[in-house]
Amino acid sequence: MITIRRQLLGLGFVAASSLLALHSAHALSGPTAITIDGGPIGSLSLSGGADGYAYGLTDTNSGQQTVGANIGNALIQLQKTSGVLQFNIEVGSTSGLTLGALGFDGRGHVSGTSISSYATGPLSVGSITIAPPNSPVTLTAGHLGSLEGYEATADWYNPTELNTAIWYTQNSNATGVQANITEGPVTAEVQFGDGFDTGVWNFAQALVTYTIDANNVANVYGAANLGRTGLNAHTYGGDTVAEFGTNYINSDMIGGFYSFTAGNLNVIPEVQYVFAKVDHQAAIDKSTSNLAAAVFGTYAFANTPYSVGGWVEYEKSQGSQYSWFIGPNSEAVGASVAPTWQYKDLFARANAGAIYLLNNSASGPGTSYGYGNNGSGKFQFIGTLEAGLLF
Repeated sequence: MITIRRQLLGLGFVAASSLLALHSAHALSGPTAITIDGGPIGSLSLSGGADGYAYGLTDTNSGQQTVGANIGNALIQLQKTSGVLQFNIEVGSTSGLTLGALGFDGRGHVSGTSISSYATGPLSVGSITIAPPNSPVTLTAGHLGSLEGYEATADWYNPTELNTAIWYTQNSNATGVQANITEGPVTAEVQFGDGFDTGVWNFAQALVTYTIDANNVANVYGAANLGRTGLNAHTYGGDTVAEFGTNYINSDMIGGFYSFTAGNLNVIPEVQYVFAKVDHQAAIDKSTSNLAAAVFGTYAFANTPYSVGGWVEYEKSQGSQYSWFIGPNSEAVGASVAPTWQYKDLFARANAGAIYLLNNSASGPGTSYGYGNNGSGKFQFIGTLEAGLLF
């Protein structure tokens, strides 16, 4: 059987992805903020969106539904982005769907959106920024978005509604402090706080972005648990670290992605390596790791409301005791594609994805996991029809 440990991981990644959106084309044009006169507070911007989808998937495990429908994302964001004192408030929820590791609830449905993902409830982002005049440095504190990876959980920022195995291993929103430094074409962001929303302040992240020119942008990111997060600490949705997976939370990560744009075409390759070293007190008795790579692409058809997005991926896990994706020692290839229609603030798209497990055995015969009624199938396909409103 597939062990779904990560159905909540990465929710609310919109804040960090907003910066990245400036450097790459998307199959969808994201929300266009409404400017509000805040009087003595200053100019404010209001944006958001909501979407839903119907889905169908093959080779489900026993008791899981093969068709259904869900609310996907429901978000509203209020920002002040000028002046010495700035803020960012984002309320709502998202439901990231990972190809091949879709979260099912107890009734066998694909997991819908939820406002109980974080300790902060429906507040997915709530931060204050100090931006001194003419200073290359700004300081931010509060409940912050992750700095890891290219993909967002609000799917209208991604080439398709389905996420990759890269996204699946990443930290999500957490409470902490962040420094942002800009010097010419280079921007560095460094964050320290309670990674994975655990309440334990021992997690550091960093993202360095180098804008070579308007069509080429390089990004390198990393994360590390600087101490140990105990097994009884709580993380997303109220799970303990032991229930969620100690190897995710007590791990280190390095990755990077490169955005290349040529006219209406945008191509983004990404590679990521995550590693958990031996720590017997954290119940990690053997070292374990996951390597994943993907190539994302979007193409907008000129002078039409149509575009297409997609990606291909590869992932390989090491360590027969710990699951990073589908199961211990997993190896998989996958692909997703999504033709898209958008008219002003309305959009619709058809998403399709397929995954094949090159290895689905933890350590030998009798330890297989995967899809289908016997829980050991190697292939799964999913299709969704999605529609939404952005503003």
